[in-house]
Amino acid sequence: MALDLDTDGIQQLLQDGVRDKVHPGAVWAVGDSLGTTASGTAGVLDPERPSEPMRHDTVFDVASLTKILAVWSTIGCLVEDGKLQLDAPLGDFWPEVYGHPLAQVTARHLLTHTAGVPLRANLKNLYGTDPQDVRDGVLREAAHRPPGEAVEYTDRAALILGYLAEHLSGQSLDDLATHHVWHPLGMPQTRFGPLPTVTVRRCAPTELDDGTATHLKGTAHDFSARLLGGVCGIAGAFSVLDDFATFLRHLLAPTRSVEAPGFGADWIKESLRIHTGELTPPRGLFWHPAPGTAPETDDIWVHYGFTGTGIWISPGKDRWATLLTNKLYYTRDREPLTHVRNTFRSLAFA
Repeated sequence: MALDLDTDGIQQLLQDGVRDKVHPGAVWAVGDSLGTTASGTAGVLDPERPSEPMRHDTVFDVASLTKILAVWSTIGCLVEDGKLQLDAPLGDFWPEVYGHPLAQVTARHLLTHTAGVPLRANLKNLYGTDPQDVRDGVLREAAHRPPGEAVEYTDRAALILGYLAEHLSGQSLDDLATHHVWHPLGMPQTRFGPLPTVTVRRCAPTELDDGTATHLKGTAHDFSARLLGGVCGIAGAFSVLDDFATFLRHLLAPTRSVEAPGFGADWIKESLRIHTGELTPPRGLFWHPAPGTAPETDDIWVHYGFTGTGIWISPGKDRWATLLTNKLYYTRDREPLTHVRNTFRSLAFA
């Protein structure tokens, strides 16, 4: 059944965002389990080249959506393959954390941001620039608080889960995501950076890099991802609208076979429910209820990326939506884009 969608309202919202310099440009799509119902673009790829419009095949630094595309999805594969039990203390099967505070933490704690691990911090200042030193430091760091006590968003949760996925699979996170999720699902343009030159040409620029006095393109904005060579659980992935549409459609109509291993319906259903009880804010497994909605009635789940990206999913409504922008080109201030995101979600799920 066709969606009754106010596409004119969405286009006006995003054009107003371009006018007000909330974002240089945007691409968006809304769909269901059968495919994409509506999509559009607004603004320009790069304000320094105003004649070049934003396009459906623009490549975006998806920032924290890496946590969903690479970490949440591969952890789901490991859980469904029986290689990971969500409630097993990490120290029971992971020698790197045995004898350290993380030994008492579970994968469920990390996925719900209740692990009590330290909050966001500059990895370089803490551990230096050697990737192994960073890994050792993160996995052996003192706890911020006991696990299960509070919900506190921290990038470290995804970084640790990325390391865990590598340990359990014997593969790099890059290879694991590529061969078990992205390629089997049909997402050929999703990959970790840095991107090859031919792809950088259609990549949306993000923040101004003080070192080069140019806006970052094709290289992850996130400092942790850059420090770790472009690949980590926190950020570093790049993708396009079509690949997001494929991924979100799979969440509504998951399939699993030998030819396309991926993750299935059980993992999706488990993730899109509240796991944090009376703790606030409520969390699923890396997903959380859309702001201003109630999971038990509205059933709209969301995840955002710091660069200006966002995805929404509602199994009950059989609807998904994605909005990809490069708002970070202009500012780190989240408030203007928060209004755009909330209004977009209201229009997309009306």
